[in-house]
Amino acid sequence: MGFFPRCALRSLLARGCVQGSSPTPGTRPLLRSLPHGGVPSSIPHRYSSGGLIRTQERTLIAVKPDGVQRRLVGDVIRRFERRGFKLVGMKLLQAPEKVLAEHYHDLKKKPFYPNLINYMSSGPVVAMVWEGYNVVRTSRAMVGDTDSAEAAPGTIRGDFSVHISRNVVHASDSVEVAQREISLWFHSSELVEWNCCSHSNLYHV
Repeated sequence: MGFFPRCALRSLLARGCVQGSSPTPGTRPLLRSLPHGGVPSSIPHRYSSGGLIRTQERTLIAVKPDGVQRRLVGDVIRRFERRGFKLVGMKLLQAPEKVLAEHYHDLKKKPFYPNLINYMSSGPVVAMVWEGYNVVRTSRAMVGDTDSAEAAPGTIRGDFSVHISRNVVHASDSVEVAQREISLWFHSSELVEWNCCSHSNLYHV
C-alpha cells in the first residue's frame, strides 16, 4: 500500500469511519439529552483534537395554515428533498393553543400576538423535522426573509408569499431553538431513524 493510501486509511480509522474500527482516544460522541422524551436537534457529533469533523443537525419546518390551504406542502417538501436533506418526522395537525403559546412565547407582548395565534389555529399545520449538514442555517436561507416583501426570489417566501402576515412556512432560527421546537411539536417516538442511500453522494468522508 502506497504512502498516500496509508495516510487516508489512518485518517478514516482515526475518525471511526471504517466498519469495525474504534475512534482514536480523545475522540468522543456528543449527544444532548432532553427532558420529556424530546430529541436533540443535533444528532451525534464527533470531536477530535483536530476540531469538529462533521455536524449533523435537525430542524423544525412547519407549513403554516395559508401554505396548507394553498396546496404548497408538496412544493416545500420537494425543495428540501432536492437540496439533499433527510425527512425524519412529519405530521398534519390542528395545532393546540398551548403548543402555539409555547412556540411563540417570546412574542406574547407584541401587539400582533393575538392575531398570530388566531391565524396559526385557523387551519391545519404540517410540521416536519429535517436532518442534514448545517440544516438549520441552510433552511433559513431557503425559506427567505420573514417579511415577504424582502424575501429574495428563489426562496420559499420570495416565490409564494406577498405579505408578512401570511408567509407560508416556519423554520427554526438556531440550533438551540430547533432543539426546543422539535421537542415541543414531536415526541421521540414520532421520529424515524433511517439510513439514506444517497448519503455517500452528498457528504465527503
